[in-house]
Amino acid sequence: MLVRPFRRAGHRTALVAAGLPLHLAVVPLWLWLLGTLAALVPAVAPLPLLLTLVVTPLLTVGQRRRYRALAGKDLPRPAAPGPGRTWKSAVRRLVTRALWRQVCYHAVAGPLFAVMDLAVLAVWAAGLVAASIYVWIWALPPHWRFTDLGYTTQAAYLTAGGLVLLFLAPRLTGALVRLENRAAEVLLGPSRTEKLARRVADLAESRAGVLDAADAERRRIERDLHDGAQQRLVSLAVNLGLARATLGDLPADARKVIDEAHREAKEAIAELNNLVRGLHPAVLEDRGLDAALSGLAAHLPIPVHVAVNLPQRPSPTVEAVAYFVVSEALTNVVKHAQATRADVTVERIGETLLVVVADDGAGGADLAAPGGTGLAGLAKRVASVDGTFSCHSPAGGPTVLTVELPCAP
Repeated sequence: MLVRPFRRAGHRTALVAAGLPLHLAVVPLWLWLLGTLAALVPAVAPLPLLLTLVVTPLLTVGQRRRYRALAGKDLPRPAAPGPGRTWKSAVRRLVTRALWRQVCYHAVAGPLFAVMDLAVLAVWAAGLVAASIYVWIWALPPHWRFTDLGYTTQAAYLTAGGLVLLFLAPRLTGALVRLENRAAEVLLGPSRTEKLARRVADLAESRAGVLDAADAERRRIERDLHDGAQQRLVSLAVNLGLARATLGDLPADARKVIDEAHREAKEAIAELNNLVRGLHPAVLEDRGLDAALSGLAAHLPIPVHVAVNLPQRPSPTVEAVAYFVVSEALTNVVKHAQATRADVTVERIGETLLVVVADDGAGGADLAAPGGTGLAGLAKRVASVDGTFSCHSPAGGPTVLTVELPCAP
């Protein structure tokens, strides 16, 4: 318990000692500024201020290296104001809050920390000298040691005081290092807003990676089913068909079993085709949304007009979301809307993919209804790529479903 504070005292004390000259670096400039103001020479006053702005980035680099070398800690950097060496870029750097937070650290907090650093180092020095007073005494010549017989009592007091200071020194050092760390993180690092923005960007990038991985996994499953299980079922159905056609002398019961097996094999192939199409249709990956949606509309029992205007294809993830939204929406139209026709429009407006599905059905679709038409699931799928989803469906129709998907490169 008594030894624990001393374990990291060396590194912390070195961190405090290394920070002292950096904390004192701006003090001469402020003394110069105060001197010019006291001497009533206002024309010279801007010079120390400009020099403070010039040396602030250099002092910040020194502080970062100090923490990295002595504490093993990398201070996060604030957002850069942008490249460029024009006067506009220089003005942008001068008005950034990050620069003025650094000036506040070096010009205001730095001198205060310098006083604290000196106090902590003085406690260490006084404690070490006082605790080792007997060593200093016995290092003196013998005739000096015995000139005053009361030195032993005084030395005992000094030793006790030194031990108390050594007991307090590592705790004071640790408290000062924690205070400096907190001030450095707040004033030399990014602001809370920048941290939140970085966190949001990291989460968005992570989510995009998860969506891309899920989409790639769906395509892999589709290929495996198409090239594996589906081909085996087709081969089985062909063999059963050949057996039924060529083996004419089979008993009626055996022929009936073959007929049922052949029919079930064809039904399994049809179900697997629907499953594969629902996972990720191959035509979507090969030929894009126009061909995929046209093929989807051709299999529906009502006429569907499809209009796709895409100068260039969006990302595979956005393309898949658009396809499945249209697919689910048209399925809802057939099952629930009692519509006689539907229209699908897909176009790219700037960096947004606009998808509109309209029908002339009975309307009344409710996004908040439990179960129902699955509109909530569509809204969640759209939100997974930061898209927007809206559904206008008054009683009596028509129903218009609008989706906007970001497709910035």
